[in-house]
Order: sequence, then structure tokens, then C-alpha cells
Amino acid sequence: MNTKNHPTQPPRWADRLLEWFVSDHLLEDVQGDLYEIYQRRVKLVGIAKAQREYGWNVIRYINPFFRKQKTTHYTQPLISTTMLRNYFIITWRQLLTNKAYSFLNIAGLATGMSVALLIGLWVYHQYSYDRFLPDSEQLYQVKRNFDENGDNTLTFNTTSLKLTNVLRSEVPEIEYVAESDWMGSHGLKVGETKLFKNGAVIGRDFLQMFQYPLLEGDPKTALHSAYSIVLTESTAKALFGDENAMGKIVRFDNDNDLKVTGILKDIPSNSSFQFNFLVPFDYYEQTKSWIKEARTGSFGNNSFQIFVKLKKGADYDQVLAKIGPIEHTEKDNVNAMRSTVIMQPLQRWHLYSEYINGKDSGGFIEYVRIFSVIGVLVLLIACINFINLTTARSEKRAKEVGIRKSIGSERKQLIAQFLVEAVVFTGIAFVLAFFLSWAILPAFNALTAAHIHIPFANVYFWLITIGCVLITALLAGSRPAFYLSSFQPVKVLKGAMRMGKTASLPRKVLVVTQFSCSIALITGAIVIYQQVQYAKDRPTGYDVNRLLSTSVNGDLQKNHTALKNEMLQKGIIESVTTSSSPATDISWHSTPEQWPGKRAGETVELGVIITDNEYFKTMGMAIKDGRNFFSATDTNSVIFNETAIKRLRLENPIGQLITFNEKQYQIAGVVKDALMMSPFTAADPTMFLCTPDVQDEMMYRLSPQIKTQDALQQLTALFTKYNPSYPYTYEFTDVTYAKKFNLEVLIGKLAGIFAGLAIFISCLGLFGLAAYMAEQRTKEVGIRKVLGASVFSLWELLSKDFLALVLIAFVIATPISWYLLNGWLSKYAYHTQISWWVFVLTGLGALGIALVTVSFQAIKAALMNPVKSLRSE
Repeated sequence: MNTKNHPTQPPRWADRLLEWFVSDHLLEDVQGDLYEIYQRRVKLVGIAKAQREYGWNVIRYINPFFRKQKTTHYTQPLISTTMLRNYFIITWRQLLTNKAYSFLNIAGLATGMSVALLIGLWVYHQYSYDRFLPDSEQLYQVKRNFDENGDNTLTFNTTSLKLTNVLRSEVPEIEYVAESDWMGSHGLKVGETKLFKNGAVIGRDFLQMFQYPLLEGDPKTALHSAYSIVLTESTAKALFGDENAMGKIVRFDNDNDLKVTGILKDIPSNSSFQFNFLVPFDYYEQTKSWIKEARTGSFGNNSFQIFVKLKKGADYDQVLAKIGPIEHTEKDNVNAMRSTVIMQPLQRWHLYSEYINGKDSGGFIEYVRIFSVIGVLVLLIACINFINLTTARSEKRAKEVGIRKSIGSERKQLIAQFLVEAVVFTGIAFVLAFFLSWAILPAFNALTAAHIHIPFANVYFWLITIGCVLITALLAGSRPAFYLSSFQPVKVLKGAMRMGKTASLPRKVLVVTQFSCSIALITGAIVIYQQVQYAKDRPTGYDVNRLLSTSVNGDLQKNHTALKNEMLQKGIIESVTTSSSPATDISWHSTPEQWPGKRAGETVELGVIITDNEYFKTMGMAIKDGRNFFSATDTNSVIFNETAIKRLRLENPIGQLITFNEKQYQIAGVVKDALMMSPFTAADPTMFLCTPDVQDEMMYRLSPQIKTQDALQQLTALFTKYNPSYPYTYEFTDVTYAKKFNLEVLIGKLAGIFAGLAIFISCLGLFGLAAYMAEQRTKEVGIRKVLGASVFSLWELLSKDFLALVLIAFVIATPISWYLLNGWLSKYAYHTQISWWVFVLTGLGALGIALVTVSFQAIKAALMNPVKSLRSE
């Protein structure tokens, strides 16, 4: 009974309370009796008293007898085998009867679920890094926080070798310690087989700490002999073929023979350590005098990596408090006094590699979070499709609901029926999504450079997947289930039920939500692309073209001069130099002890590059002030870049003196900044020292007068001549520099692909809604055509509402996208600005796609013969 506008209506709160407590099949009789009594009492005692009495009468009905009683006296279980079978039959009939809408529902859900599944597998792969190792929660890397003048804390992966002695002897909570030099490429030779492989020179306890599976050998002793080597399975096969490598000899860097004492199973892709061999750190101590000196030197020589394993039950915070001030025992060492030793858990290495003011607060985890949100958003968009298409067709199922209710079906049974329909649709979609994901996984792996696989044998994977499918079904099916089951049978069967504007409001809200998410994702993909291009176009400060680098190994050090002279004489190269760092990195950071204007206790961390007088010419770096090194023997001079001069606050620096490593240098020149580290940050403050000694990296610029392929052929012959034990290997600097953008380029590609799929799913739903609305307005369109309406006016009539929703979505998505993307860009010191045209382009693109999607159905309806349109009614 509708009393909404009646002047003597009873209290609405009482009606609502009655509807909540009294079952549907009793409500009409009970409410009717109470209304009759209320009307009589209004005439006798007035409205105010009658309303109080009505409320009291309602309260009297609130008792266990009336509350939601069953309509029958026999048991009606919500879920039974018979009922489930009936639900499945109804669902199958609905699927076959409405093939087009079923296809749109399933296609949208399948696409969304395949995106979510791929992203889920990718996220799982990222979180799985290093967790396969036994006792991974007890493993840590020792790092160093450096307090730079009290206003900034820098974190370094390298510490001093001397620190390992203290950790072993004075911290009983530590079970194992393993020191390491930087992992790098080394030459391995067996007979005529020559390879360059990446490996680690590492402490003897490493295998006992990390417990990588050994196929052969004993982890307790494999690295105890200085002249031993442990190979991975694939490296052993490459060197020895099918022979058993154990006990065989490998020539290492053409310097010494090492005995194979272990064969490791190949390292999984989800390991932070990626190596092909291990050599004991004792080997370096016996063959390199400076490393032996570093063991007993000062805490200021921070050139090594240290890994530790805590004993079971050891408290991380207590150990951290104990090791933090270890280096402060060297009172005269400013670097040591400003350094605090810290530890980072192994399980955080991969995802939390970025330190901000001494805390591991960022890194790859940011991208994992971004794509987790994208996966959820795409799946949400697919669920919205299902909700909209199902509720839009509610009038067609209204009579079905009315008949079922009139013959005794309860609302909860109808809800169960519609939820089962959602589960079936979602289940079919998941099967399609699973096979689709499995089919495109190789391409996805190639794109992401990952080795992701579907863990078929993992029980937890299936439990989580099935759980997600059910949650998706509930998310997609709940709104339609509760909405359709709420129809009143009397109104439905009398034909008095009409879907007003309020019924379509939730659908409109959901369409706006869909397109807001899609527009935001597309905007994000465009801005990521812009940021990458902006950084790529940034001047590097040196010429990366035709610049090659080769690691100095084997006989290259002793034959460097002869090789250099012959390359220049034959005109293959323009210039050549050697350096302690490659062109696109800085391997060593340190602090000068003294400089003009230094404040008491002040420290400035600088990159240090040791090279010769040909370095700046070869690199193509411009001297801004002063001069270059006179010659390779100009060992008392130092050159700074512009940023270093600013950090040291030096005015008129040329000719001034600084002290570094207890030696005095005169500033000879200032070179313009060059991007040797990240292209997204400011140039690192750097100092350049000169030495006649050959350094680790050889860099040479090809002559423009010779073709690259011809030059490489000649260089191969020359390097083989002067370093016969190892193959000639090289890297083009422009290729190496381009790799610095790999992560951002990958993120941009993935964001673009997923944004495209999001808009595709949104358009599937829009297409279905447009088709349904055109079908609903068939009679109206026919009458308008008979009265002279043009095709354009009919197209406008059927399209304008949908286009308005897309415009609203654009208005909502624009400020949200701007805010989030500005936050993302702010983490880069060098970043682009978001232009207004990005939002205009995205909005017009979304509007155009929606226009094409809706127009197909609108024009189809507008062109229909009005005779057929009117006959259909």
C-alpha cells in the first residue's frame, strides 16, 4: 500500500520495522489490518494519537512467532542437490536463450580475469624472490648509512673488509659471514673452450648460508680451498660437455688454475643472486695484495659486500643496535664516524632496493603495487559489465520472478538462483581466461623478461584462484541477485511495474566508474611514455654513439699499449682510454678529507673515477674550465664535474688544493656534468684522478670512416692476437645506456596494454547496454520515424545519454589522474610536466571509442523499417 503522499499516513519508521520483521507472505494481511485500524482511530482520536497507537501496535507484532516465518510447514533447504540441479538448468537455458548477452558477459569477464590472472602470476613471481631458500628469513646483507652533514642520509651496499673480522668475533648472534667483491664477468678456459661468465668471488661460508642446491660436492668444504671453483650445471656442461666436471681444472682469467669442487643446480630466475660460478674470497686475498691490506686496514675502505646469517632465535633489532656503531671506534676517521652499519633482510632485496634517507622505503615494490591495482580495476570493470547487462534486462525476467514468488519461492531462494547463475557464468569465463592466459604466457614472459609459469601442482595456487573466482562471482552477481529478487509479484503480474529513472541510476554510476578507471589508465600509460621519452632526450654530457667498452682481463693488461697503438695505426678507432668505471656507471664513491672552505666535521660523498689523459676525449666530455690531464703521469692533478664543485662550494677552483686518501691534489679543471648513473636523477658529483696504470674497463671510439661491421671484424682479430686465451667481447655504450630505461619502458608497455583491454571491456558493456536500450525503445523509434524524425535525430536520441556518461567519467578521472601521476613523477629529479593536451587527447579518444560503440546500435535502430518496429509491439 503506497501512502507516501497521504495526509494521514502512519509513521514510516513503523512501516519499515514491520516490513523487516514480518515475512513477505504475511505482511500484506497484517499491514492491511493495521491500516484499517489506523484510519478508524484517526477519525476518532486524531492523527497524533492514532500514529502513537499505530507504532505501539507494530511493536506488539515484533516477536519470535512473526519474525520471517516460512511460507510452508515443510523443510525448504536453501541449497540442495535438487535445487542446485534446477538452478543449473535455468542458467543453461538463460545462456542459450540470450546468446548475444551471454557472449558479452562471458567475453568481458574472461578478458578481465585473464588480465588479473597474468598480473597475479607476475606479482607472485616478484614476491617469490629468494623465498625458496631455506632459512631465508635469517639472511641479511650488511649495508652502510652515511650521514651527510646531518641533513641527508645516503645508503651504500658496500662496506669495509675490516668489518667482517668484527662481525665474526664480536657478534655471537651471527652464525655465518660471507664477504664478496663485486660480481662481474671473468674468463673461464678449459682446453680450447673459452667463456666469459658472470660470477662471484665470495666467502667460504656462502653455500652453507644460502643453501643453493649442490648436485655434487659438499657445501661445507666446496669453497674452503683458495684455488677452487664451484660451477653451475649449465656452465659445467658448456666447459666440459657430458664429462663429469668434478675435480677437473679451469683456467681462471688466464692467471691461475682452479679445481672444480662443486656443481650447483642452475640458479632460479627469482633469485637476487644470478651467477654462473663461485670462487673463494681466499683466492683474491692470496693473489691481490690490496685486498689483504684492506682486511687489516681502516673502516674507510668501503669497497666490499658483506652477507650474514643470524642464528635461529636471534633478535634482529638487538643485533642491529649492536653492529650499528661498530665503525665509530676509529675516532680520527670522519667517514667511519658518520657511518652506521645496518642490515637489510634478504626477502626485501628485490622489492625494496631504493633507500630514502636511510630507510628501504621504495623500489620495485611501487610497480608491484601499481599493477596489483590495475589488475583489480580491470577485473572490477569486467564485473560492472556483468552487473549492468544483467540488471538492464531485468524487465524481461520480472515475470519469471513474479511467477516463482507467487507459487512459493522465497527471496533467499531466488537470490541463490541468481548467484548460481553468476557462478556458472564466472566459471565458464575463468576456464576461457585460464586457457587464454596459458596461451599468451610465453609472449608475456618475453615482454617482461621473466620466467613465469602456472604452478599447476601448487595447492595454494588453486585454493587462491578458486577463492578469487568465487569472490568475483559474488561481486558480479550480488547486485543483480538482490535487485531481481526484490520485485513484488502483484505489481509484476499485473503489468504495473515500470523501471523508472531511479532504476537506471546505479547502471549509470557503474558506467561512469568503468570509464573513469579506463580513462585514468590510458592517461597513465601516455604520461609514462612521455616520461621515458623525456629522459631519453636528455643530454647525456658525452657521446654514446660508436663508443665501445671491453673488460680488461687475461693478457689485455700487459698488452694494452701494443693493442692500443695498433688499433690507432690501422684507423679502426679515434681514441682509447681505460677507466675504473664503465661509461654508464660509477663503481667507487668516497670522500675527500680536506678542501678549501670545508666546515668542521663536513663530509661530501663523491664518485671517484681513475683514468688517464685520453678519457675526456674518448668519452666526448667537454672541459668547462681549466685543462685536461697533461699526460697519463699527471698523477697529482684532479678534475671535478660541475656538480662536485657546487657541492664542495668551491669558487675559482682552478689551482686550489684538496686532500684525498691522505694525498694532496691540485684542481686542474672542471668538466661538464655527464649522466653516468640514472638518467632520471641529477648528475652525481664526481672527481677524476689520473694514473698510468691500466684500469678495469677499456673504452674506445670507432672511427666514422670505417663501417661498424668491418671495424668489429678487425677488432676481433686484434683482440684475439693480444689476448688469445679469451674471446673478444664488447658492449656498445648506447645500448648499455638504453637499458637504463628498460624498467620504465616495460611499465609503459604493460600499462598501455592493460589500459587498452580496460577500455575494450568497458566498450563491450556499453555495446550491450546500447543494444538493450535500442531494443526497449523500438516502438518509440518507429513512431518518431513515422512522424518524420531524421536518422541523425534518432541517433542523437539514442546516443546522447551514453556520451554524457563518458563526459562525466572524463571530468571525474582527470583531476584524480593528474594528482596520482604528479605524485609518481615527483620521485624523479628529472621529469616531464603533464600537459593539458594529454587529458584532452585521452578524453577525445574515450569519447570517440564510446561514440563508435554506441552509434552502431543507434544507427541500426534508426534505420529499421518503422512498420517492423511498430509490429514488434
